[in-house]
This record gives sequence, C-alpha cells and structure tokens, in this order.
Amino acid sequence: MARSAYRLAAVSAAAGALLAGGLTGAQATEGRAAEPEGRYMVVLKDSERGRLDEIVRMHGRDHGVRAGFRYSHALVGYSAVVPESQVAALRADPNVKTVAPDRPVHATQQVLPTGVDRIQADASSALAGNGSGSVDTAVAILDTGIDTGHRDLNVAGGINCMDPSRPNVYRDFNGHGTHVAGTVAARDNGDDVVGVVPGARLYAVRVLGASGGGFTSTIVCGLDWVAQNAAGLGIKVANMSLGGDGADDGNCGNTNQDPEHQAVCRVVDAGVTLVVAAGNSTDDLANHTPAAYDEVLAVTAVADFNGQPGGGAAASCRTSNQDDTAANFSSFAVSAADAAHTIAGPGVCIRSTRNHGATVVFSGTSMASPHVAGTAALCLTGPCAGMTPVQVRAKLRADAESQPASYGFAGDPNSPVTGRYYGHLVHAGGY
Repeated sequence: MARSAYRLAAVSAAAGALLAGGLTGAQATEGRAAEPEGRYMVVLKDSERGRLDEIVRMHGRDHGVRAGFRYSHALVGYSAVVPESQVAALRADPNVKTVAPDRPVHATQQVLPTGVDRIQADASSALAGNGSGSVDTAVAILDTGIDTGHRDLNVAGGINCMDPSRPNVYRDFNGHGTHVAGTVAARDNGDDVVGVVPGARLYAVRVLGASGGGFTSTIVCGLDWVAQNAAGLGIKVANMSLGGDGADDGNCGNTNQDPEHQAVCRVVDAGVTLVVAAGNSTDDLANHTPAAYDEVLAVTAVADFNGQPGGGAAASCRTSNQDDTAANFSSFAVSAADAAHTIAGPGVCIRSTRNHGATVVFSGTSMASPHVAGTAALCLTGPCAGMTPVQVRAKLRADAESQPASYGFAGDPNSPVTGRYYGHLVHAGGY
C-alpha cells in the first residue's frame, strides 16, 4: 500500500500542480517571456495556519506560483510549480518558513535476496532479478499456507488440511509459508524480492496452523492432495519446510508403521521431487522426519550475508554466525545413507515475502529448503526435464559438487567438519 501511495502521490502532485490555482498562475505570468520553473514545497510558519488560502492566492498573484496540494495538519503550506526567478523572493517572505525542492520519490525497488544471489539464480535461464519474465512451472508448498493476495506471488490454488470443512481457505495466518513461497517463486516484477524460479504457479497446501504446528494427519492430508493433483496441475516439486521426531526404517515406513513415510514414497513415485528442511537442532537429521527419509532431498543451512562466496562479510542479522559457514543451528547428516540425499542452501538472514505485502527476514533450514526447491523446479524446465525424482536429486547434488571449491563454504565436503555432513551448496546458475 505504501508503494502505491508513493506512486499515486507523485502522479497526484503533478495533476494538482496543473489544475489547482492554474488560472491564477497563468494570469500572473501573462505577457512575460517564459522562464524556467521548478517544483517546490512552500512551508509557512505555524502562526499562518488560518491564512493558508489567503497566502496561496497572494503568492500566485505576486510570484506566479501554481499551487498544488495544500497542507494544514502535518505542516502548514503547499506544493507548487514556481518560476525560478521567484524562489528567492518566496524565501524572503516573512510568512514563509521553508521553500524546498519537491524531490521525486519512487517505490522501493525489488531486492535480489542474498540467498538467491549466492546460488547464482540471477545467472540461470530465468535471470532472476532482471525485472522481466516468468517460468512456466508449478511448485507445491506444504506449510502454513500462502498469502493469496500477495502481489508478488502467483498462487494458483491449494488445499486447507487444517480445516477440512473449508478446503479452499488456504491463506497463510502465520507468515512462514508466505516467506518460503517468495524464495521459491516471487515474481520478477520490480517489487519486493525475486525468487529462484520467478512467477511459477504456487499451490498452497496448508498443513500447519497459525501457530506453525500440525500433525501427521495434516501432513499426510497434504501429501495425499499432492499425489492426487500433481499430474493434472503440473506439480513436479514440493517443498516441506517442516519436521517432527521420527526415523527412516529403510522400507518406506512399512516396517515401523510410519504413515508419513508411506505417503512420501507414494508422492515420489508419482513423479514429485520432495525437498525438505534438515532441521534446526544442530544434530543428526536422522532424528527428524521427513528429513531422515532417503526418498527426499534434505537441505541444510548455510550462513551468507552478502550473496557472494569467499567469506568475511559482516553478519546482517545473526551475529552468532559467520559468513560462508554452515549455520550454527543447522542439523546435518551423519550416516553415508543420509549424506547421499543431503544438499545445502542459504538459510541465514533470508529476506523474502511476508503476509500483507513488503518483506521480512527469517533464518532456518526452512529458509534453505525453498532455495533448493526452486532450483529443482528450474532444472525440471531445462536439463532435468523428463527425469525422475531420484535422478533430479542426483543431478542437483552432482552439479553442486562440480562447482569450484571457492564456490562453497566452511563445512562443505571440501572443508568438512568432522562428523557433520552438510553437503555442497546448491547451484542454480547452470539451469
């Protein structure tokens, strides 16, 4: 709203300057040679509040001003187009407090988030951040919902698993899902931020409530909806920035009676690449589901504060983390089996969309996961086209590993931390 108001105010001021008091200005300058004019704000002394209209008329007569807006609350004065030869005379008027240029303003321009920059999504086929274009693909966001009215997000549909009696009310009452969605696919439109796969169709699968909590039953409801609708809606990637306690039995949940794991395997069999947060407990991700499941791509978090490799940038929001290092809260893989489905993404001080417009900064593996989900969706429109989820996982990990060591971070396999496997940093630039 603030941006629209700025934009509208600039237009309204121009219109007002042309319309309000125009005749007086024309009469005052009639017969004189044209001279340069400028836009100014004329602020009167507070004691002249009751004489505002009188002084405006006098300035129009004596100085050829063409008044626009008139102000009597925040300050006393008016905006105007003023002949440059009359500016000094206006400033000398004993009724006047200030004569200042009417400076142009504009909406805050779109930001290329550090995370999107760090994985080089701006160098991908989507050229994220160049201000144009969108990617024709779809991603399901299993989360708290998505702000369906957000100008920067292309929300195409969804399901409300938190209240089956209102299946079509999948808007976000928390903010987490909206933030995740922006990292995946915020439009490249000059507003707010831009996502990894700009403008992609987003499906809000609301499996968590306003408090950020849910149950296995709600998660499975969401997975069930994805399995049912993926083919018809073109959903090939789903992001799950969520987790609970559990383990992988190595048998799709059939041995340890895990319905969530069983549902995950069915969704993957339906051709959907599942990208999930590793967890924020600084421990073995094998303790957390769905990250523990071998069928998903588990994402650890990297701290990056300037969008560039190399380290050394000052922390922007979490001073306990250092630039280009594994986030100090991130869970990690320990076993070889879990390392084989783990990859890293930017997850510290990530700016993205928030409910009701504008942006907000969050940290967590929840923020790292959508960087990878967006990259997977982008790859599936190009070099990953036709691949199975197993093949997509393998390609993203292989392409991340193939980057020079200088692209990575302290804690990746080129600079490992004993007993902790964080994976290589995902690379969107090649897609």
